[in-house]
Amino acid sequence: MKATLLAIASVVSACVCQSAQAQTSVTLYGVIDNGIEYQNGGSGGVVRASSGGMFATVYGLLGHEDIGGGVHVNFQLEQGFSAVNGAAQVAGYAFNRLAWVGMSGGFGEFRIGRQKKPQYLFIDGELDPLAGKSIASSFSDLSDVSVRSNNAIAYFTPAYRGLTVQFMVGMRDATTRPSNGLQFYNAVFKYINGPWHLAAGYEQQDNAAGTSTQKVFTVATSLRLSAARFYLVYHTETQSDHSQNVAMYTASASYLFNPANEIAVMYGYLHDRTGNGNNAQQIGLAYSYFLSKRSSIYVAAGLVDNRNQADFTLNGAQYSGVPVTPGATARGIIIGMTQKF
Repeated sequence: MKATLLAIASVVSACVCQSAQAQTSVTLYGVIDNGIEYQNGGSGGVVRASSGGMFATVYGLLGHEDIGGGVHVNFQLEQGFSAVNGAAQVAGYAFNRLAWVGMSGGFGEFRIGRQKKPQYLFIDGELDPLAGKSIASSFSDLSDVSVRSNNAIAYFTPAYRGLTVQFMVGMRDATTRPSNGLQFYNAVFKYINGPWHLAAGYEQQDNAAGTSTQKVFTVATSLRLSAARFYLVYHTETQSDHSQNVAMYTASASYLFNPANEIAVMYGYLHDRTGNGNNAQQIGLAYSYFLSKRSSIYVAAGLVDNRNQADFTLNGAQYSGVPVTPGATARGIIIGMTQKF
């Protein structure tokens, strides 16, 4: 009798475990990207080891629970770190990049917590072949925007005939003035029709002191033709205190020679509309050799031609470039390796 009860208990336990596994999943994921880099900002060259040259070096947890009726509870936690020394990207943060929880279903999806803004979560992949990352990308080098928002509430609509829309607001907290109300809002749409993509977004964000407001507008389009993809982007950034008023125009393309070899070329021009003439232009080149679906070796190079007092540098996916002498030409190259898990 005791043996029978034990057998029944074992079967029930196994069924419960299988049911739980079928309804809930938590995935550990990450990226390790390390390279050796040379940069010169006008006052001499620097050779250094860098982590996050092509992709941000991160680890994270992504979870989903099926609660029935086609509804899921989701969460994501993500921390950036340097794989050349093991240090956290931002000291004192457990998950400096992402920390949110939300729900999804036929109604779309909503998230609450620290998140990547829709302007960048949604449009990054439409900006250029490198998704706005690495020293070869004009958006990595010439734009001046924050990518994430604390205290954020986001809503993603279901896709309808290739169209999707995202909205986000960010709440103030004790680190801002005033300490309550909205500090940020954002709206983005993306339309996909076969090989043609079109995306646009607008955001408005107050600084922490509450003394100035940044407004950002982006429209991007791309078209795939066989093994090539071509990108065009128009992007503006302004500050209400008149400290910033720029427009950026970029054109780029990628070509996949075969499953293992891809090359990308990028050009960007930033026009300073304040009248100070602090313009800049950037050219970039990147080559990737895919060892597998998860591993690759890459080379990325960039050159920024600064004018007057412009001092734009060459930024990696997760780090800032070397200081640049105003008006100097910044140049650099990185050779690295990426492993995704």
